[in-house]
Amino acid sequence: MRNRVRDLRSERAWSQADLADRLEVSRQTVNAIETGKYDPSLPLAFRIAALFRNRIEEVFFPEK
Repeated sequence: MRNRVRDLRSERAWSQADLADRLEVSRQTVNAIETGKYDPSLPLAFRIAALFRNRIEEVFFPEK
């Protein structure tokens, strides 16, 4: 699965640690999501989308 997490985070000038704090996860988890090494659980994906005020399908989408 691909995602726009890095772009959305960068638009807000947040570090990975800033985003991790807001989501209550580790910085390593944010890094793994951004690099595609880890697909977040559905509840976490919804929290990420809500934090960025996007629909989940605007943040996460299948690879082509």
